[in-house]
Amino acid sequence: MANIAVQRIKREFKEVLKSEETSKNQIKVDLVDENFTELRGEIAGPPDTPYEGGRYQLEIKIPETYPFNPPKVRFITKIWHPNISSVTGAIYLWCLEVNSAAAMTLRTVLLSLQALLAAAEPDDPQDAVVANQYKQNPEMFKQTARLWSHVYAGAPVSSPDYTRKIDKLCAMGFDKNAVIAALSSKSWDVETATELLLSN
Repeated sequence: MANIAVQRIKREFKEVLKSEETSKNQIKVDLVDENFTELRGEIAGPPDTPYEGGRYQLEIKIPETYPFNPPKVRFITKIWHPNISSVTGAIYLWCLEVNSAAAMTLRTVLLSLQALLAAAEPDDPQDAVVANQYKQNPEMFKQTARLWSHVYAGAPVSSPDYTRKIDKLCAMGFDKNAVIAALSSKSWDVETATELLLSN
Protein backbone atom coordinates (compact mmCIF):
# COMPACT_ATOMS: atom_id res chain seq x y z
CA MET A 1 0.00 0.00 0.00
CA ALA A 2 1.27 3.45 -0.85
CA ASN A 3 2.79 5.42 2.01
CA ILE A 4 0.13 8.17 1.78
CA ALA A 5 -2.63 5.56 2.15
CA VAL A 6 -0.92 3.89 5.13
CA GLN A 7 -0.40 7.18 6.93
CA ARG A 8 -3.96 8.29 6.29
CA ILE A 9 -5.60 5.03 7.39
CA LYS A 10 -3.46 4.96 10.55
CA ARG A 11 -4.64 8.49 11.38
CA GLU A 12 -8.28 7.60 10.64
CA PHE A 13 -8.02 4.37 12.66
CA LYS A 14 -6.88 6.41 15.68
CA GLU A 15 -9.65 8.94 14.99
CA VAL A 16 -12.30 6.21 15.26
CA LEU A 17 -10.75 4.88 18.48
CA LYS A 18 -10.68 8.34 20.11
CA SER A 19 -13.93 9.78 18.74
CA GLU A 20 -16.69 10.49 21.27
CA GLU A 21 -19.20 10.24 18.41
CA THR A 22 -18.20 6.70 17.45
CA SER A 23 -18.02 5.69 21.10
CA LYS A 24 -21.50 7.10 21.77
CA ASN A 25 -22.86 5.29 18.70
CA GLN A 26 -21.15 2.03 19.73
CA ILE A 27 -18.90 1.86 16.67
CA LYS A 28 -15.60 -0.01 16.94
CA VAL A 29 -12.72 -0.86 14.65
CA ASP A 30 -9.84 -3.35 15.04
CA LEU A 31 -6.81 -4.33 12.99
CA VAL A 32 -6.88 -7.68 11.21
CA ASP A 33 -3.35 -7.37 9.85
CA GLU A 34 -0.43 -5.15 10.80
CA ASN A 35 -0.20 -3.32 7.46
CA PHE A 36 -3.64 -1.67 7.79
CA THR A 37 -5.05 -3.22 4.59
CA GLU A 38 -7.76 -5.13 6.41
CA LEU A 39 -9.79 -3.98 9.38
CA ARG A 40 -12.72 -5.38 11.33
CA GLY A 41 -15.50 -2.99 12.20
CA GLU A 42 -18.48 -3.34 14.49
CA ILE A 43 -21.58 -1.18 14.56
CA ALA A 44 -24.54 -1.33 16.91
CA GLY A 45 -28.04 -1.51 15.51
CA PRO A 46 -29.58 1.98 15.78
CA PRO A 47 -32.35 2.62 18.32
CA ASP A 48 -35.97 2.36 17.18
CA THR A 49 -35.08 0.06 14.26
CA PRO A 50 -35.47 -3.70 13.83
CA TYR A 51 -31.67 -3.88 14.28
CA GLU A 52 -31.66 -2.34 17.78
CA GLY A 53 -29.65 -4.38 20.27
CA GLY A 54 -27.71 -6.20 17.56
CA ARG A 55 -23.94 -6.03 17.01
CA TYR A 56 -22.92 -6.15 13.34
CA GLN A 57 -19.43 -7.21 12.29
CA LEU A 58 -17.94 -5.63 9.15
CA GLU A 59 -15.04 -6.63 6.94
CA ILE A 60 -13.17 -3.53 5.77
CA LYS A 61 -10.55 -3.81 3.03
CA ILE A 62 -8.46 -0.74 2.27
CA PRO A 63 -7.51 -0.44 -1.43
CA GLU A 64 -4.05 0.59 -2.65
CA THR A 65 -5.67 3.73 -4.06
CA TYR A 66 -7.14 4.91 -0.74
CA PRO A 67 -8.28 7.67 -0.09
CA PHE A 68 -9.11 8.27 -3.76
CA ASN A 69 -11.21 5.10 -3.77
CA PRO A 70 -13.37 4.08 -0.79
CA PRO A 71 -12.74 1.05 1.39
CA LYS A 72 -14.50 -2.15 0.36
CA VAL A 73 -16.89 -2.99 3.17
CA ARG A 74 -19.24 -5.92 3.66
CA PHE A 75 -21.31 -7.22 6.54
CA ILE A 76 -19.95 -10.41 8.07
CA THR A 77 -23.00 -10.64 10.32
CA LYS A 78 -26.06 -11.75 8.38
CA ILE A 79 -28.67 -9.01 8.13
CA TRP A 80 -32.11 -8.56 6.49
CA HIS A 81 -31.91 -5.15 4.81
CA PRO A 82 -32.78 -3.96 1.27
CA ASN A 83 -29.35 -2.41 0.67
CA ILE A 84 -27.30 -5.33 2.03
CA SER A 85 -27.15 -8.79 0.46
CA SER A 86 -28.73 -11.34 2.80
CA VAL A 87 -26.39 -13.94 1.25
CA THR A 88 -22.98 -12.25 0.89
CA GLY A 89 -23.20 -9.14 3.08
CA ALA A 90 -22.33 -6.94 0.09
CA ILE A 91 -23.52 -3.36 0.54
CA TYR A 92 -25.14 -1.05 -1.96
CA LEU A 93 -24.43 2.37 -0.59
CA TRP A 94 -24.24 4.99 -3.28
CA CYS A 95 -22.70 7.51 -0.89
CA LEU A 96 -19.59 5.30 -0.58
CA GLU A 97 -19.20 5.52 -4.34
CA VAL A 98 -20.28 9.14 -4.87
CA ASN A 99 -18.58 10.60 -1.81
CA SER A 100 -15.38 8.63 -2.17
CA ALA A 101 -13.30 11.78 -2.41
CA ALA A 102 -10.58 12.37 0.14
CA ALA A 103 -13.17 13.96 2.49
CA MET A 104 -14.68 10.54 3.27
CA THR A 105 -12.97 8.95 6.27
CA LEU A 106 -13.16 5.60 8.00
CA ARG A 107 -15.25 7.25 10.73
CA THR A 108 -17.75 8.70 8.23
CA VAL A 109 -17.98 5.38 6.37
CA LEU A 110 -18.87 3.55 9.60
CA LEU A 111 -21.36 6.24 10.65
CA SER A 112 -22.92 6.15 7.16
CA LEU A 113 -23.41 2.39 7.39
CA GLN A 114 -25.04 2.73 10.79
CA ALA A 115 -27.30 5.47 9.39
CA LEU A 116 -28.20 3.19 6.46
CA LEU A 117 -29.66 0.69 8.96
CA ALA A 118 -32.04 3.40 10.13
CA ALA A 119 -32.91 4.73 6.65
CA ALA A 120 -33.04 2.05 3.96
CA GLU A 121 -33.14 2.95 0.25
CA PRO A 122 -35.46 0.24 -1.16
CA ASP A 123 -35.51 1.81 -4.63
CA ASP A 124 -31.75 1.12 -4.98
CA PRO A 125 -31.61 -2.39 -3.51
CA GLN A 126 -28.73 -4.81 -3.13
CA ASP A 127 -31.26 -7.54 -2.27
CA ALA A 128 -34.42 -7.40 -4.41
CA VAL A 129 -36.34 -9.95 -2.30
CA VAL A 130 -35.79 -7.91 0.87
CA ALA A 131 -36.60 -4.63 -0.91
CA ASN A 132 -39.84 -6.07 -2.25
CA GLN A 133 -40.89 -7.22 1.22
CA TYR A 134 -39.88 -3.80 2.63
CA LYS A 135 -42.16 -2.02 0.15
CA GLN A 136 -45.03 -4.53 -0.07
CA ASN A 137 -45.32 -5.65 3.55
CA PRO A 138 -43.47 -3.29 5.95
CA GLU A 139 -44.65 -5.07 9.10
CA MET A 140 -43.43 -8.46 7.86
CA PHE A 141 -40.14 -6.82 6.88
CA LYS A 142 -39.70 -5.43 10.42
CA GLN A 143 -40.50 -8.77 12.03
CA THR A 144 -38.12 -10.59 9.67
CA ALA A 145 -35.33 -8.05 10.25
CA ARG A 146 -35.86 -8.35 14.04
CA LEU A 147 -35.64 -12.12 13.85
CA TRP A 148 -32.40 -11.97 11.81
CA SER A 149 -31.06 -9.43 14.32
CA HIS A 150 -31.89 -11.81 17.15
CA VAL A 151 -30.48 -14.93 15.49
CA TYR A 152 -27.34 -13.47 13.91
CA ALA A 153 -26.51 -10.26 15.80
CA GLY A 154 -27.59 -11.09 19.35
CA ALA A 155 -30.51 -8.65 19.57
CA PRO A 156 -32.96 -9.51 22.36
CA VAL A 157 -36.27 -9.15 20.50
CA SER A 158 -37.69 -11.92 18.33
CA SER A 159 -41.07 -13.12 17.01
CA PRO A 160 -42.37 -16.27 18.75
CA ASP A 161 -44.50 -17.13 15.70
CA TYR A 162 -41.49 -16.98 13.36
CA THR A 163 -39.38 -18.93 15.85
CA ARG A 164 -41.99 -21.74 15.90
CA LYS A 165 -41.91 -21.92 12.09
CA ILE A 166 -38.12 -22.15 12.11
CA ASP A 167 -38.20 -24.88 14.76
CA LYS A 168 -40.83 -26.82 12.79
CA LEU A 169 -38.69 -26.93 9.63
CA CYS A 170 -35.47 -27.60 11.56
CA ALA A 171 -37.21 -30.59 13.18
CA MET A 172 -37.63 -31.96 9.64
CA GLY A 173 -33.83 -32.05 9.36
CA PHE A 174 -33.15 -28.83 7.43
CA ASP A 175 -30.21 -26.55 8.25
CA LYS A 176 -31.26 -23.59 10.42
CA ASN A 177 -29.62 -20.94 8.20
CA ALA A 178 -31.26 -22.44 5.10
CA VAL A 179 -34.62 -22.53 6.90
CA ILE A 180 -34.37 -18.86 7.94
CA ALA A 181 -33.40 -17.80 4.40
CA ALA A 182 -36.23 -19.85 2.84
CA LEU A 183 -38.92 -18.63 5.24
CA SER A 184 -37.72 -15.02 4.94
CA SER A 185 -37.80 -15.07 1.15
CA LYS A 186 -41.17 -16.86 1.02
CA SER A 187 -43.06 -14.45 3.32
CA TRP A 188 -42.94 -16.90 6.23
CA ASP A 189 -45.20 -19.40 4.46
CA VAL A 190 -44.09 -22.83 5.72
CA GLU A 191 -45.44 -24.73 2.70
CA THR A 192 -43.66 -22.68 0.01
CA ALA A 193 -40.49 -22.48 2.15
CA THR A 194 -40.54 -26.29 2.45
CA GLU A 195 -40.88 -26.61 -1.33
CA LEU A 196 -37.90 -24.29 -1.77
CA LEU A 197 -35.82 -26.27 0.71
CA LEU A 198 -36.70 -29.56 -0.97
CA SER A 199 -35.83 -28.20 -4.42
CA ASN A 200 -32.26 -27.35 -3.36
